Amino acid sequence: MNTKRWIAIAVVVVLLVVSIGFKVVTTFASILLSDEFNFSKGYMEESVIVDGNSQEKIAVLNLQGTIANVAPAPLAGQVYNHPFFLDTIDKAADDPTVKAILLNVDSPGGGVTETAEIHRKIVELQAEYDKPIYVTMGNMAASGGYYVAAPADKIFAEASTLTGSIGVIMQSMNFAGLAEKYGVEFNTIKSGKHKDIMSPTREMTKDEEDIMQSMIDEMYDEFVDVIVDGRDLSEKHVREVGDGRIYTGKQAVEVDLVDEVGSFDDALGQLQADNNLENAQVIQYDAEFSYWMQILMSAQNIVSGKSDELNTIIELINESDQPRAMYLY
Repeated sequence: MNTKRWIAIAVVVVLLVVSIGFKVVTTFASILLSDEFNFSKGYMEESVIVDGNSQEKIAVLNLQGTIANVAPAPLAGQVYNHPFFLDTIDKAADDPTVKAILLNVDSPGGGVTETAEIHRKIVELQAEYDKPIYVTMGNMAASGGYYVAAPADKIFAEASTLTGSIGVIMQSMNFAGLAEKYGVEFNTIKSGKHKDIMSPTREMTKDEEDIMQSMIDEMYDEFVDVIVDGRDLSEKHVREVGDGRIYTGKQAVEVDLVDEVGSFDDALGQLQADNNLENAQVIQYDAEFSYWMQILMSAQNIVSGKSDELNTIIELINESDQPRAMYLY
C-alpha cells in the first residue's frame, strides 16, 4: 500500500473517531484495507430486502439521482455513483444465483455518454444472460431515466410519476455583459473560427447554431432508435410522443411508453409471478462507506465556499466553459 493511501486512511480515521466513535471507525478502516475497496466506486455489499431462497435471487438496482460520471455529493442531494452503478449491473449479470433484475429508477436523466453506457450494459445483459429485467419508476424517470428503462421486459410507473421528456438538450450562458460590469475582459486565441463555439463570452453565429443543432439531432435519432427497439414501437409514433414533453405515469401508459401503473411492490410481485420466483430472495447492492466519504468531501467544500458576486462570476465561467449534451429533464 503506498504512502498516500496510508495518509488518506489516517485522516479519515481521525475525523470519524471524533464524529461517530471508535467502533464504527474500525469497521470503516477494515473496509479501506480490503482488496475489494475502491475510492471511486466504494465498497459493494449485498443486503437482503426480502428473505427467501438465496439460490434464486432478484437483484434490485437503484438508479437514483442525475446520471453523471462525477463524484456524488450527498449533502447537495446528488447520490448517484456512475462507476458503482455500472458495477452493480455486472455483479447482477455474473451472479448465477441472480435470476431476475428489478431496475428502480428515480432520475431526471443526465449525460448522454453515461446514459448510453448504462443502456448498453442492460442490453448486453439481456443478450448474454437472458435474465428478465423489469423497471419500476419512482417520482421521476425522465429523459435519460426513460432511456435506460426502454429495453426492459416490462415497465411500471406510479400514476404520478413524471416520465417521458424524450430528447436532447445542450445549454450555455452568455454573461459577457455581466463580466463587463465588473471590468472582466476575455482574451481568446484560437486556431479556427469555431474553436470557441458556445463560448459564454460571446453570442453564437448562425453557422454555429446549425453545427450544434446537427449534433443534437443525431443524438435525438439515437434516443428514438433506443425506444423503437426497446418498446417495439414505430418510429413515427415515437417521434410523435417524443417531442420533449413529460407525461404522468398514467399518460405514459396511454401512449405505450409504460406498461402498467403500479408501485415498486406491484412491479416486484409481477416479476415474481411471471418468472416463478415467488420464493426468491430479494437483494440490493450498497456502497455505504463511499457515501460517508462524499459527506466529508461535501463538508470540506461548504467550509471553503465563497459567495461574493465576483467569485460567482468566476464559478459561472468554470461551470459553463464546457457545455454538455444531456438527456435531462
